[in-house]
Amino acid sequence: LPQLGPHLPPRLTQQPWRLLYCTGRDGFSLRTLYRCGGQPGCPALLLIRDTDAQAFGAFCASTIRCSNSFYGTGETFLFSFSPELKVFRWTGRNSFFMKGDVDLLMFGGGSGRFGLWLDGDLHHGGSHPCETFDNETLSAREEFCVQDLEVWGLA
Repeated sequence: LPQLGPHLPPRLTQQPWRLLYCTGRDGFSLRTLYRCGGQPGCPALLLIRDTDAQAFGAFCASTIRCSNSFYGTGETFLFSFSPELKVFRWTGRNSFFMKGDVDLLMFGGGSGRFGLWLDGDLHHGGSHPCETFDNETLSAREEFCVQDLEVWGLA
């Protein structure tokens, strides 16, 4: 978390964060992640470590929630540690920040590709370059298996 601090919106840099959800404590379930996701409108930080020991994720300017359409703001970004931190900010090309239902959570999009996606049981996901963030593939491979996943929110 400290490495991401300089990349967060200035209003959040001095705020305390708390762990809202983690697979080690809460199990592997997207439904549970939505339930534990924090207060409506509060920013969230999604951190993933895959079975290849790669770390990456997304900063969400608003709560991670179930939705029928894309939502979020231009403050949303993707990041990876491979091995140094790389941050992929909004390009302005589209507004496909994030969208989720019970089977799929996705960040970024365009041309049928998502910058980051996770399936409903949070065991599998993928990352592809996308127009929203002009990101590299966040993981070592385009599809990955989740080892650990955490969601942090404002305390």
